[in-house]
This record gives sequence, structure tokens and C-alpha cells, in this order.
Amino acid sequence: MGAETIVAVILAAGRSSRMGDFKPLLPFGGRSLIAQVAAAFREARVAQIHVVAGFRAEALAPELARLGLIEIRNDAFDRGMFSSVQAAVAALPASAAACLLAPVDAPLLRVSTIERIVAAAAKSDAAVIYPNYRGVRGHPPLIRRALFAEILAGEGVGGLQALLARHQHAALDVDVFDIGCLVDIDTPEDYRRCLVEFVRHHLPNDEECEAMLAAASAPEPVRRHCRAVAALATNLSRRLRDAGEPLDTDFVRAAAWLHDIAKGAPHHAEAGAMLVSGFGFPELAPAVARHMQAPEDATRLDEGSIVYLADKLVQGERAVSLEARFGPALARFADDREALAGARRRFAGALALRAAIEARIGGLYPVLSGAAP
Repeated sequence: MGAETIVAVILAAGRSSRMGDFKPLLPFGGRSLIAQVAAAFREARVAQIHVVAGFRAEALAPELARLGLIEIRNDAFDRGMFSSVQAAVAALPASAAACLLAPVDAPLLRVSTIERIVAAAAKSDAAVIYPNYRGVRGHPPLIRRALFAEILAGEGVGGLQALLARHQHAALDVDVFDIGCLVDIDTPEDYRRCLVEFVRHHLPNDEECEAMLAAASAPEPVRRHCRAVAALATNLSRRLRDAGEPLDTDFVRAAAWLHDIAKGAPHHAEAGAMLVSGFGFPELAPAVARHMQAPEDATRLDEGSIVYLADKLVQGERAVSLEARFGPALARFADDREALAGARRRFAGALALRAAIEARIGGLYPVLSGAAP
């Protein structure tokens, strides 16, 4: 399809009645909720961001001006969300070939999700492109100009969902690894939960890691191994944190979940790092790429070294000693000097790392015995 102008539309006209407070201006992550959602589009390089305002539009206007967002006023907001969609479409510039539509209460939407939708639009002429998380469509859908006239002429029966359903034959689903595309804030409980989840939002949770393994067609034995390594690595990281090591346990767990995502491919560690980065988590890629390389300085512990050791302490899905893990490889490579040297190097690195960790937390038996996924 090539480059085309795609505009973001954030729907913020509703009364926030179940929330009990005005959602667009709620504080979130050090800024307002509207600023958080707009930031995701900006980071995804969507240049034009329009906001449909209605209820308390005068209160929202200064924040929109401060953020450089384009206000679209919907005075008929009490007619429902479809009226806001119509107001947005009517106000879009003639240059807009498509719009990305998101509610204002979607603060956990990831930049990578928007990027994947925009990338898909460059390759497909589908009238509607949906982010799809584990079989469920989320936001923001991309709607092309071919549907704008129908939206403007619609009476709103069944809302936008019913209108788009009539174009299912011209729709495209794009896999995303972002449970946040399904999340919105309707109640104070939703709001508090999202605030907690936002702290580690830059990292995938266990379910999102499972979705990535499935998308990469990782066989079930590999998935079981990854789960076991993640459990052990998490246990080990927590023990080290208790001993004063400044490790990010959530990072360790996510990297361990994904370390073998490309198992079976040539140079699977590097291939896995590329996959993880392409799925939207580039900061995890170095730890995935390093999981076959013994750390050069075993005394300097970091998240990647914990993933490395945890992987070597799990055979299949069973925790084992390093001696049991490396023994067969050392015997198998006895007549292959180069392969034997590599196995010995990895074994020596793992032993040095184990010794460094045991110096901090004592023996590894409690960690290994508590590592069941």
C-alpha cells in the first residue's frame, strides 16, 4: 500500500458516570490519562492526534491545548459513543486515509500494538485492521476512508461494532502481545488495578509471554521448559534481591519465559532476540541473545546472568545440578575438540556463576526445590 496519512482519534466525550470522576484528567503515571493515551500514539509516530470532547469539554480544553492535541467538539455526546465517532470522522482532514480509534480510558495500550497495526496497513488494503490478542479483538482498530461515508450516514443502531461487522469480509486481524489493548477503565477498582499494572507495563506478563511463544510456534516441550526456567529464575532473583542485589525480578522472569522462543532455529538465541524485539519488547532481547553465553565476569550479577544460570539448572522441565546438566554434553563431545571446548567454557562459566551466587545466598538447594512452575 505504501505510505498514507493515518490519524489517531481518542474518544473522550463521555460522562464517566461509573467512574465517579472525570476520566480524561485522572492522574496516571505522572501525567493525565488523556496524556498517557496520546503519548502511546506519539511514540508510535502517529503525527496527528484528534480528541473528541463533550462532557466537561471546557475543563478538558486547556489540557488538550497544552498537549498539542486537536479538539473535536461533540455536543451530542449523550447520544452515545457512535455520535463521537461520527463527529470525529466528519472533522478529519481530507488527507486522512484512515483513522486509529481508541477510548480515552485505555492507558495500558502499548506502543508496539499501534506500530504493528500501522505496519500492517502499509501492506494491506483491508478496510478495517484489528489488533487481536489471543483471539480477542481490541483497540485501536484502524478504519479506512472507504467506510467514512457509511459511518456518517449511520443511525447508530448497534453502534460502531455493528457497522464494522458488516465489513468482516474486508477485515484483517493482526496478532499483538498486549493485554492492554483489551483493558479500559470503567470503575475506581479498574483505575486502581491499572495503576498497579502500569508499574511493570514495559514488560510482558506470563500470559503475554505465552502468547508470544504460541505465535512463534514453540513446541509444547519448549514451552514447559521456559515455564520451569522462569519459575527458577524468579525464585533465584528474589533470593538475591533479599540479599541486597539490585535485580529486576519482573525482567528476569519475562526474559526467562522467552529465552528459548526460537529453539530449533539456527543460532536460536540471536533469532529469539530478534523475535522478542519484533514483538515489541526490545529491552528483553539482549538477555535472550545471551542465554547461551557464559558471563565474562561471574562476580558481576545482572538479569542476563540469572537467566543463563537458570537455563542451565533446568533440563526439560526438571531442576538438575550443573554436573548432571553438562555431563552428557561433555561425554558426547569427547571426540570433537571445538564442541568440547565450547561445552567446557559454558560449564566453567556456570560453575563460577553458581559459586558467586552461593557466596551471597548460600546453597542453591532451597532455590531448586522451590522452582516448580
